[in-house]
Amino acid sequence: MGLRVGLGYDVHRLTENRELILGGVSIPYEKGLLGHSDADVLIHAIMDALLGAGKMGDIGKLFPDTDPRYKGISSIKLLKHVKKKMDAKGVKVINIDSIIVAQRPKMRPYIDDMENNIAEALDIDVDCVNVKATTEEELGFTGSGEGISAKAVCLIEF
Repeated sequence: MGLRVGLGYDVHRLTENRELILGGVSIPYEKGLLGHSDADVLIHAIMDALLGAGKMGDIGKLFPDTDPRYKGISSIKLLKHVKKKMDAKGVKVINIDSIIVAQRPKMRPYIDDMENNIAEALDIDVDCVNVKATTEEELGFTGSGEGISAKAVCLIEF
């Protein structure tokens, strides 16, 4: 058995007439994230971290935005698919640490639900999942409210 670390990053533009979904949680806000799926940057960053650590490609390879099967799909469903790939390869998640970068809205009221959704999708203890949030003090595209990004790191055992 060995250990590996994975790193994931994702960003999506905020736009009107879209629901804001982060960590599988619908967050009341005047804008949502633009993307082929539900554009959940947090889950996308986590999936890329897990896929990278397991040397299983990335979400663009696994779920291309040119494939109509993934149009509007819940990223939690995609995370469950990643879990099946990990199980088939004998990969076990040790922990996930992540951060959402957004000027608005405030994330704290939704973080516990995000952590629970992620843990449930991966069939791991919620104590193995950490979600944080920060602003960028109104700097850059996230600070100006143009988009939201997320970063994630994971430790896996194989």
